[in-house]
Amino acid sequence: MNNHLKEPAPFGILDWSPERVRTLGRQIIELWATHLERLPSLPVTRHLLPEQVKDAVTCPIPEEPLSDHQLLDHLKTLFVDHSIHTGHPGFLAYIMGIGTLPGTLADLAASAFNQNLGAWRLSPGATEIELYLIRFFARRFGLPDTAGGITVSGGAMANFIALKVARDQKGGQGLRESGLFGGQRLMLYASERAHVTIDRAVDMLGLGTRSLRKISTDDQHRMRLSHLSEAIEQDLNDGYVPFALVGTAGTTSLGSIDPLDELAKLSRRYGMWFHVDGAYGAAALLAEGLRPLFCGIEKADSITFDPHKWMYVPQSASIVLFRQVSQSANSFTSDGDYVFEDKELTGSGVDMSDLGPQWSRGFQAFKVWFSLLAHGRKAIAQRILHDVRLTQFFADCVTAHPRFELMAPPNLSICCFRYIPEVVFTEPERWESHLNKLNERLMTVVQNNGKFYPSNAIVNHKFALRICIVNFRTEAETLTSLLDTIAVIGDQVHKELLSHDH
Repeated sequence: MNNHLKEPAPFGILDWSPERVRTLGRQIIELWATHLERLPSLPVTRHLLPEQVKDAVTCPIPEEPLSDHQLLDHLKTLFVDHSIHTGHPGFLAYIMGIGTLPGTLADLAASAFNQNLGAWRLSPGATEIELYLIRFFARRFGLPDTAGGITVSGGAMANFIALKVARDQKGGQGLRESGLFGGQRLMLYASERAHVTIDRAVDMLGLGTRSLRKISTDDQHRMRLSHLSEAIEQDLNDGYVPFALVGTAGTTSLGSIDPLDELAKLSRRYGMWFHVDGAYGAAALLAEGLRPLFCGIEKADSITFDPHKWMYVPQSASIVLFRQVSQSANSFTSDGDYVFEDKELTGSGVDMSDLGPQWSRGFQAFKVWFSLLAHGRKAIAQRILHDVRLTQFFADCVTAHPRFELMAPPNLSICCFRYIPEVVFTEPERWESHLNKLNERLMTVVQNNGKFYPSNAIVNHKFALRICIVNFRTEAETLTSLLDTIAVIGDQVHKELLSHDH
């Protein structure tokens, strides 16, 4: 052995002293706290361009370490000066919770103590918390004692895992071993408003996107049962195998909820797996007053939902639940000779890597758990109900305002609307084309303005402005101010478009 290897590496090459951790840690917390204080007075975002951002936030990787001052300055440049502030009261786009403050601190703790929830022996306390949290949600959703699941990165992974289990359960014996080659063509059904992650899942599962039947929706934007039945019967006649049905509990664009109870009955009739994608809406089951909207979810074989959406916890945390958790284990359990453990001697518990595709797993469940401990279920439920009431309030304001049109009844915490200028064209087709172009331009101008950040939806082939309230800092005054701002900017954009046309 070389003599110099007998001595430890100089302290500080990678390991920091506890005092330095305390000092820089306090400074980072102070930066964050100051940002929270200033947040309401800041713009949601500035009109940033890629080259401008890249030049500001990147630098050559240094050969020698940066000072604490330089590191802190880098954090401020990145997160305060060159990021969109999703925690701002005016951030109303997409379905993106802004992150509870206890959840943020929980993420720090989870990273600091660095548990690996792939194996129980690597994370005994953390694994038991995740298992307990999963059982809490399973009971809340009305699933039986056989239920279980796992925390994953987001709705895309949760839906993929659920449909992988569905494929294995309904696709025929030995599918995991023999694959899909030469087998029967499997068919899956979902609403035309189902999330694109369902399309991605059938692709990644090797089924091909043609194996996904998109079913039309009614005037409430819910899956049409009659069209679904017709599609299933047609596929059966053509020799295909209907294996899974996806109901959506809160569509991304409009917040609509498919008729879950009827879908559950239909799936049983045809022997299909019934999956509910509740990535957005299912968190509303924490609020007793909203539970009737989700009648039938308790009959699902699997459910996905994202606490980082409407439970307000920081990115990212999604949960997939199974009516029979053993079915998930049947789809993912595999042996590696490098992870041998004699469970009889160790007596250790459940290895969560057997319930999903990941071996190494971070403690994503902790931010959800810690937020519930710090706030209590009741407070989260009350805020969810408040979001729903704010959305109805906003819809009422839209209806009462002469310059706006409600594009669909509000569902959950989503409302779609559009700006209508005072001057109306006599030709209907030209008028609709102008309205679409006007509202497209208007959305971007409002976003670049920085005070508010709405998004969009397409409703009956018409471009709509869209707000989604999953932000616990948003209140009624934010919403009325948004309408006032859009009315002023809308008139300006309308005049600009007319001048360009002429």
